[in-house]
Order: sequence, then structure tokens, then C-alpha cells
Amino acid sequence: MNDSAPSVRISKQHWLALLNELSDARRQHHLVTYRALIERLELPVPAMQTLTAALEYLAALDARADRPLRSALVISQGASRLPKTGFFECATRLGRFSGPADGAAAASWHAGEVARVFEFDYPEMP
Repeated sequence: MNDSAPSVRISKQHWLALLNELSDARRQHHLVTYRALIERLELPVPAMQTLTAALEYLAALDARADRPLRSALVISQGASRLPKTGFFECATRLGRFSGPADGAAAASWHAGEVARVFEFDYPEMP
């Protein structure tokens, strides 16, 4: 997110619901689309910006704690079954990924990150 972008905040209720949805997806070894999360969480407008900001914040928390990025479980509805390019840009800023945000390298890294998320035992959140 650039410095001129307005700050987007997510309510504690929505944040905890997001963590719960990602935890369920991880336990079931499923990926979830951005649209499904927005609908399940009933995020208010601007829903996509709110979800994106929350996922980037979660990625930063996971990276800081040296954990796999749970935000990797959220993907686009399109045929690629990959996250949006912003996810890869965020992962690059966090030092987790380098390379173009689309193509074979991104798909391969994403598949590995998803596998690590599925295998990792995350601490329970308050």
C-alpha cells in the first residue's frame, strides 16, 4: 500500500472472523476466494480494500513470526487459482518471494507456501 492511500481498517469482529475462516480453510486443506471471504465475513464497502489490507497485515504478522503466510490461502476466482498480484508484491516486500507476480515462478512458490501453511501449527489467536 502506498503512503498516499487512505488507511483502511477492519473491525475486531471481522478480523477474528477472517482468522477463523482461514483457520478452517487450513484445517480442511482448502483455498478460499476473495469473493467468498467478502461474502462470508459480510465486509462493508470498500470490502476488497478492507480484505486486502487485512490480508497484508496478517502476512506481515506471519512473516515477523517466521510463519508461512496464511494469506496464501486466499485466491482469485479466475482460472489461475492464484492470489491477486498484490499478494505477491506484499510477499516480495516481506522478503518471502522474488520474481514476477505472474507466471510459473509465482505459481510454484504459491503452491509451496500453501503446502507450508497446511502443515504449520499456528498458535491460537485470542
